[in-house]
Formats: sequence, C-alpha cells, structure tokens
Amino acid sequence: MPPGPRSPAFVQTLRWIFRPEAFMRRTAEEHGDTFTVRLGPQVDVVFLSDPAAVRRVFQASPETMMMGDINGLFRPILGINSLLLLDGDEHFRQRKLLLPPFHGEHIKRYREIMEQAAIEQVESWPVGRPFALLPHMQAIALNVILRAVFGMEAGPRRDEMRGLVARLLDLCQSRSTMLPQLRVRLGGLSPWGRLMRCLGQVDRALFAEIERRRADPDAASRLDVLSLLLSASDEDGQPMTDQEVRDQLLTLLVAGHETTASALAWAFERLVHEPRVLGRLSDEVTAGREDYLEAVVKETLRLRPVLPIVARKLTEPFRLEGYRYPAGTVLMPCVFLVHRNPKVYDDPEEFAPERFLANPPSTYAWIPFGGGVRRCLGASFALTEMRVVLSTVLRRVELEGPGGRGERIARRSFTFSPGRQGRVVVTRRLAAAA
Repeated sequence: MPPGPRSPAFVQTLRWIFRPEAFMRRTAEEHGDTFTVRLGPQVDVVFLSDPAAVRRVFQASPETMMMGDINGLFRPILGINSLLLLDGDEHFRQRKLLLPPFHGEHIKRYREIMEQAAIEQVESWPVGRPFALLPHMQAIALNVILRAVFGMEAGPRRDEMRGLVARLLDLCQSRSTMLPQLRVRLGGLSPWGRLMRCLGQVDRALFAEIERRRADPDAASRLDVLSLLLSASDEDGQPMTDQEVRDQLLTLLVAGHETTASALAWAFERLVHEPRVLGRLSDEVTAGREDYLEAVVKETLRLRPVLPIVARKLTEPFRLEGYRYPAGTVLMPCVFLVHRNPKVYDDPEEFAPERFLANPPSTYAWIPFGGGVRRCLGASFALTEMRVVLSTVLRRVELEGPGGRGERIARRSFTFSPGRQGRVVVTRRLAAAA
C-alpha cells in the first residue's frame, strides 16, 4: 500500500471527523498525491489527488468499482432503493428512470421557481448589519425542492412538509449519522432516536402525497420531478413502486439540499472577501452576461468543494500507479486535494474565476460532482440553481463583508460549510429590484 500516517486508526478517524482540512493537507504534504489512511473499521483507504489516477478510477468498469456498500451508513434514512446505495443493473435501472427530470428543457422550466425562491428570501434580509447567509440559502434550496421536486404549491400541505423536512435535515447533521456507534434510540430521546421519529413523520407525509398524486387526474400534465417519476417506466414497462419513489425523493432531498445551500453560502462568502471579483460579477450580471457568473460558480466549487471526497470499493484486484490493490480496498479520489494540486492549478489557494475563462482545467481536475457512471445526477440542477440565485441576489442588493478574514472550513456531518455560516452585510437595496 502507499505510505501514510502511522498513528492508530481511531486517532486518524477522529482527525478526519473533527479536523478534516488539516488532516488532508498535512498528510498530502508528508506523503504526496497518493497515501493510505485508516478510517473507522476500514483499514485500507487510499486517497488520490492526481487527475490521471482519478480518471482511471472513474473510467473503470462499474463492476470493479462499487459505491453502494460504502454509502451503507445512509440506508436507515434513504432506504434500500436509494440511488446512492445501489450498484450494478439495479443502479443503472433507477438512474435511467431518474435522469430525464434533471436535464434539458426540464431544468430550464425550474429557473423561475429558483428565482422566485431567491426573491422571497432577499426581501427579508436586514440592511446595514451582519447576518449569516447559510440559513437563508437552506430556505431557498428547500423551497426549490418542495416546488420543483415535490411539486407542492403554496398552502397548508407545503407548510407542513416544509416544517417536517427542515427538522429532518437539521437532525441529519448529528454526529450519529456518521458514527454507527452513536445510533441508539433511547426511547426517542437520543439524537438518533429523534431523527428516526422525525423520519417516520416525513415518511407518512410523503406516502400520503404519493397516493394523492397517483389519484390526481391531471398528474400526467405536471412537470415536477415527483409527477415525472410516477409516470416513468423501465424497459420492461414496469413503473416505480411507492417505496422506490419515496427512497429516491429522500435521496434527492438529503443529497441535494445541504450541498447546494452550502455551495451558495461559500460563493457569497468568497465574493464579499474578494471585492474585485464581486464588482466584476455585479457588472456582468447587470449587463445580462453569464460567462463570468459561470466561472465564479465553478471556482467556488473548486476552492470550496462541499463534499471533500468520493469513494469506490474494489470488487477485484486493480493496478494503479505501480500498486496492485486487492479486492476490498477503498480508492478515494479526494476532491479537496485534486482542486488544490499545484501541478494542475497556479496559485491554487487564490479565488480566481478567470482561470475558468482563460484555460479551463481538464475533466478530471475539476470533480465537485464526482465522475463516471456515478457522477451526481443533480449536477446540472445544482449549477443552474447557483447561477440563478447568485444573479438574482446581486440584482437586488449590494453586499460587503463583515470585516475580518475569510471563514474557516467547518464540517456539517458529511459536508463542508463556512465556519460562521457565511456572514455578509447588505449595504443597500437596488432600484433594479422593481
């Protein structure tokens, strides 16, 4: 195996949970682009930060590189049919059923929903005093999901679902979601017990919505993701069961909400600490140009990836970079380190969107959504939402930083978010809002 830290597995695991950024940086400095660490019960976990090695992993046969078993921690929440937990033919079947709502014309139709959700939040922001953006980005992302994915219009049902889902997502940030040893119910009094109780309430609301939608005579004309899933069928003409629909909806919710909200919070956090970039972006947005906006989104996801790693578990021996890894080894393309590799990026710690205009990186040097057959299904949806929310906000308010240095990286369960939740100051509202 490649060299790596010699400290006991439990020490490395604690460093990974509580100081992930420092752990990755220091280990890479000591051992290079490829190193072995010991996390939890899995002894052989190999971090990769060379794009050439990442390409080999992402292009390998899906029968060789499995992912569902690694994501088993999510099974009690997402269900056995979740796309994140499947491999092989069943993964391919579910992915084909889920793919249409997240591409092409469907994404364009969701833009108005995204813009309206952003406008509703911006109107509530205070002027002249610092506040944290992350909760507002979470509210935007949740409203987008409730309307674009669940297809729920304003009313008591949407209000009830918003409250239940917001509580579920908050409870999912508990350490118990990462450490199976903490998954004790204690009669519903422990963090895990409260999460399971809330999940039961969400399930009842979801199944009721699925039943209501199946009985809706106008369901076939609706364009939200739930309606499209209910009308979809595989190559054998088999539709998705209620349980399959439920599991995929929970997957889209849990995987898509916190990641998009944190990415947006990071975008604004970086912008208010880089006045030059913020000024240029505001001018470009006002002029209706999107090239620089796209570059800002991509540079945010490069410098502040919300998910620091992706992983594949070998089902058979695999040769890579002079090593022959046995079956069972976990190969972990490290998004955080790939995006900071000085062999790929000049001044990798600098927030410079221009690098995506002049000389964009190769496919496997920018991997915030993973890659290969397991690339995030909602990548286009998330990128569109980031562009729409950023441009909507900057057309309505002027922002600046609250002073001080940029925010450190903080772990929220499996994601990285701004340590102070992306604090900003609205200096004034713009007349263009009208």
